[in-house]
Amino acid sequence: MKRFALAGNPNSGKTTLFNALTGATEYVGNWPGVTVERKIGTYKKLSEPVEIVDLPGIYSLSPYTPEEVIARNFIIDETPDAVINIVDATNLERNLYLTTQILEMKVPVVIALNVYDEVIKNGDEIDTDQLSKELGVPVVKISAIKETGLKELMETALAESIKGREARTIIDVKKINELIESLEDEFEVKGVSNPLFHAVKLAENDEIEVENHKDLIEIVEKVKDKLDDKTFGNDIEAIIADSRYKFISNKCSVCYKKSSNVEVTAGDHFDQRLTKSDKIDKVLTNKWAGIPIFLAILFVIFHITFSSNFLFFGKFIGFSEEAADATLGIFFTPDGINSPGVMLQTALIAFTDWLTELLHQLFEVMGAGSFITGLIVDGIFAGLFSILSFLPQILLLFLFFAILEDSGYMARVAFILDRIFRKFGLSGRAFMPMIMGFGCSVPAMINTRTLADDKERTATIRVIPFFSCGAKLPILVGVAGGIVTLLGWNGADGIVFGIYVFGMCMAIVAALLMRNTSMRGEVPPFIMELPAYHKPSFKALMIHLWDKTKHFVKKAFTVIIASTILIWLLSHLSFKFQYLEDEEITSSMLAYVGRGLLWLFTPLGFGYQANLDGWGFVFVVGAVSGLIAKENVITTFSTLATAINAVNSSIVIDEALGEEVAPVVAMIQATGIHVSGLLAYIAFNLLTIPCFAAVATAKAELPKGQIWKTILFWLGFSYLTAAAVYVCFEWWWTSFIVVALIVGGVFAIHYYNKRHPLDAPKVKEA
Repeated sequence: MKRFALAGNPNSGKTTLFNALTGATEYVGNWPGVTVERKIGTYKKLSEPVEIVDLPGIYSLSPYTPEEVIARNFIIDETPDAVINIVDATNLERNLYLTTQILEMKVPVVIALNVYDEVIKNGDEIDTDQLSKELGVPVVKISAIKETGLKELMETALAESIKGREARTIIDVKKINELIESLEDEFEVKGVSNPLFHAVKLAENDEIEVENHKDLIEIVEKVKDKLDDKTFGNDIEAIIADSRYKFISNKCSVCYKKSSNVEVTAGDHFDQRLTKSDKIDKVLTNKWAGIPIFLAILFVIFHITFSSNFLFFGKFIGFSEEAADATLGIFFTPDGINSPGVMLQTALIAFTDWLTELLHQLFEVMGAGSFITGLIVDGIFAGLFSILSFLPQILLLFLFFAILEDSGYMARVAFILDRIFRKFGLSGRAFMPMIMGFGCSVPAMINTRTLADDKERTATIRVIPFFSCGAKLPILVGVAGGIVTLLGWNGADGIVFGIYVFGMCMAIVAALLMRNTSMRGEVPPFIMELPAYHKPSFKALMIHLWDKTKHFVKKAFTVIIASTILIWLLSHLSFKFQYLEDEEITSSMLAYVGRGLLWLFTPLGFGYQANLDGWGFVFVVGAVSGLIAKENVITTFSTLATAINAVNSSIVIDEALGEEVAPVVAMIQATGIHVSGLLAYIAFNLLTIPCFAAVATAKAELPKGQIWKTILFWLGFSYLTAAAVYVCFEWWWTSFIVVALIVGGVFAIHYYNKRHPLDAPKVKEA
């Protein structure tokens, strides 16, 4: 089977093209030698199926980031049959820089001129024949979003893969070309594949080439001694980069023919056309309005997803209990109209409740014992149903974030946050992997490969779990629902929104702490192209949701089921391995272990003070089980709530609360835990060690030896923050003490840094 690689700049539409070509056929593997995921799919509309490999989005093939190393190593070492270079047609000059580097490899290349529909919409035109002639490779106009031109693109790529192609360079500097030719001869003698590419990179003083071919450095140094460029001196890398841009400007940019209907600002010498995206950006990226608008958008998303008083109609429209019960509480409750997210979740819960009752009747008819019935129905299925009940809201949340990202808005958020992040030792580029943490920490940590600075990467990886992922959502919704039930008011969506904002604020605080203590350093510059706003592809959004659904369900039927079985067994077996009924669960292994850890969590508000009638261990074991997978917290609650209800008949739970809230309310009533303890519980689970998969990914992405320091950081930061949340909400006057301690710490750090400034950066000698 032939194999084509997709290469292009970030935001060039590479992922959209990959989804359009492969549909739902992709699978995930790891890059050779690196525990980092890569996507591979199959295109089946040619005379033979073709494997499509989605390379990381990069700006060049220089080893400034791990992503660039992965992309160049794949093309060189795994020799794809063709490279499809995705180029944003609306930003031709910037995108073609990568193209000039790919052309130096001995691999068939086809240029996919993406978003060409926008070029036409603007009344512009690109002479693809002339552009193809200048680059020496075919150029095909496509629109990945509208899926136009894809068949021609793939047919051209297949034809080129059969013909093959010789490497060529567009560098036009006599002395540099002589050096490259000399180095190319040396690489050919050594039998190195792609000698031209290696020769150019060695001439540029590329780190990888210098390390691998130290014997050839002398040739480069001799040429450098003879160079005296008027602008760049003997900096060969700068001279080569300048040569690339001159070629693009003089030979390629002229192929882009602007419409004659152009508005030009007086006094300017270049095109100042005000596009639709420019007009929108005047509002969304406004210095003062940008961040409030972003927060308002987030609140609307959470309101649509979690509110049981949609658009606050409950203040104007009243519904009776009977009317709500008649519709199973799916559409409205006495508090108001359910939001779309709550409607979908309530409908799913009604179905799983019916299924659970059916299973109970089935096992009763079969004459199954209490052990088998309890393990399968109250253990496995109750835990599985409790976590699956969150699937509608998780997918709805993912859908909104995917729309924001695919439309181009998230890139703007990174831009407006750069001003704030830079003060805290991070660039706006770090926000992109952080915001991905709302979906899952694993791909978010992988995305930190776009950050060139190791200290910034480490700090970003450590704070990514603070952006609540989909796995933590059941904890937030469940405990928030318990809090509003305890307080007797409606506003779970507001609490969930506040928790998400709290997590983002804690990420900034943690980054500020690290970048001013153990990870001091200069903030790397942030240069980012803002893609034009466009309507997200429905197909791409559905593929994205399907990916998330598969991941969630796979996890639910593997890790979550295994954990649920373990928790149920530990809660129904004594240390003598005797089976315990629900009424005897306080004598189980789980109960004894949990009570043994109560002292550790007492400063956080869910230790001994929540041990009313000996049930305090339920919150402790929930938090500990969450270290395996965050979904385990709610499945643990669901398993233990069954026992609590069996023991304590005084606990009456309103069935309308749903499977995500009812177990938490049962535990609140059984333990007598305060709101302050519940808030601290949320804070601890939000900020502490993420799931095992995220920890494994962090280990692969962090510099050697940093994973254990990172785990200790997660534990320490979450513990201290949760303790501060508890004492401040339990005794309001302690807030002054906490603030005083924080101010004192900030002053001490500032004083130390002032007395011990960083060494001034060394100037590279010519």
